[in-house]
Amino acid sequence: MTSRPAPKSFHVKSFGCQMNVYDGARMGELLASEGLRQADADTAELIVLNTCHIREKAAEKVYSDIGRLAKRKTGKPMIAVAGCVAQAEGPEIARRARAVDVVVGPQAYHNLPRLVRDAAAGRFALDTDMPALSKFEALPKRRVQAPSAFLTVQEGCDKFCTYCVVPYTRGAEVSRPWAALIDEAGALIDGGAREITLLGQNVNAWRDGARGLHDLIEALALLPGLARIRYTTSHPTDMHDGLIAAHRDVEKLMPFLHLPVQAGSDRILKAMNRAHDVGAYLRLIDRVRAARPDIAVSGDYIVGFPGESDADFEATLDVVRAIGHAQAFSFRYSPRPGTPAATMDGQIEPHVADERLQRLQAPIAEQQMAFNRATVGKSCAVLIERSGKRPGQMLGKSPWGQSVLIDGGAIGDLIDVEIAAAGPLSLNGRVSALAMV
Repeated sequence: MTSRPAPKSFHVKSFGCQMNVYDGARMGELLASEGLRQADADTAELIVLNTCHIREKAAEKVYSDIGRLAKRKTGKPMIAVAGCVAQAEGPEIARRARAVDVVVGPQAYHNLPRLVRDAAAGRFALDTDMPALSKFEALPKRRVQAPSAFLTVQEGCDKFCTYCVVPYTRGAEVSRPWAALIDEAGALIDGGAREITLLGQNVNAWRDGARGLHDLIEALALLPGLARIRYTTSHPTDMHDGLIAAHRDVEKLMPFLHLPVQAGSDRILKAMNRAHDVGAYLRLIDRVRAARPDIAVSGDYIVGFPGESDADFEATLDVVRAIGHAQAFSFRYSPRPGTPAATMDGQIEPHVADERLQRLQAPIAEQQMAFNRATVGKSCAVLIERSGKRPGQMLGKSPWGQSVLIDGGAIGDLIDVEIAAAGPLSLNGRVSALAMV
C-alpha cells in the first residue's frame, strides 16, 4: 500500500441489527469529533461498511459493496470494514478484498481514527481485539439530535446457540455500568430524544450488581423529558419476574416485546441449544400478556435447521398460530462457519427450506395485518420521527411500534392520533382535536 492524503469526509453504511445501527452512529460521531464531515456514499473519502455476519447473504453483500466502491467513478475511497464480518473474517477480508484499507471489529471501533491514520500512511490497518467495553470509555459524549435514539446497555452472548456466531464475534455477555447508562441517556434526552430503545444481544441479561434491567427501566422512567422506553432483543431464559412486572407498572415502557422462540419443536430447540422448551415459552408469553394485555408480541423463527422434519416444521406453524404476533421475523437457516450447526448431520436442501419459509411467512403476515386492523378506531400517542413523502405528511411510531402516517405535527412531537386505516406495514391516523400529549 502507498501513502495517501488523510480523508476529510466519511460515510457509514450499517447492515443488520439495531446494535449495528447504534455502532454505526457512534462511529460517525467519533469520526466527526476528529474533524471529518459526513457525506454521501458517492463522494465520501472514507467509507465504513459496518457489517453483519448472522447470515451468509449479509456477509456476501459486503464483498459486493467493496467491489463496487473500488470502481467508483468519483475516485476510490478509503474503505474500512467494521462489525461482525470484520471480527470473524479479518485475515480473509485482507486476502479476498485488496481494496480494503482498514478492518476493525465491533469491540475495537473506538480505535478507528488511529487505524485511518495508519491506512493513510500506507499501512493495512487491522484491529479485532476484544477488550471488555473500553470502547465506551473512549467514545465522545453523545450529541445525537433525534426524537428516538438507541442506547446499548449490554453486549455479547453466553448462550451459544448452535447456529449463531454472536458469541464469537461479539464476545461474552458484558453489561455496561449503571452510572454510564444514566449519563448517556441524559445526553440523549438533552439532544432531543423523547424515546430511548435499550439494546443488547441479550438485553434482558443486563446486570449491575443486584440491579437488573427492570431497575434500569424504572430509573430511566424518572428522567425528565423522556416519554418512552423500549428494549430489544431478549432471551426467554432471562425474562424474569421484575421485567414482566415493569410492563405492568412502568407507564413509559411501551407495550411491545420482541422475544425470539426460533422453533416450535422441542427436539429442534434442544439441537439449537436454546435452553427453553415450547411449553415454557408459551407460559412466558401468557404471563407477559396477563401483566400487559395490550402488548404487541414479536419473535424470530428459523426454518430448515439441520434435522428439521416435516413434523418439526408443523410444530413451528402450531406455535405461530398459538401466539398471534403483531410482527415476526423469519429466516431460512444459514450455516455459519465455526458454529456447531454448520457441521451437523441432516442439512436441509435449500428448496425444502425455501418452501417452508414461504409457508411460515403466510400466517405471520396474516397475523400482522390482523393486529394492525385491530388498532383502527383506537386513539394513541404517536411520536413524530420524520417527514413523510407528501408535503405536510409526517411519520411516527405508535406505542406498539407501528409506523403511522399523519398530516400535521413536527419532528419530536408526541401527538394524540386516532387510527383511521391499516395496511400490512403502516397505519394512517387523524390528529385529535387535543393533539399534543
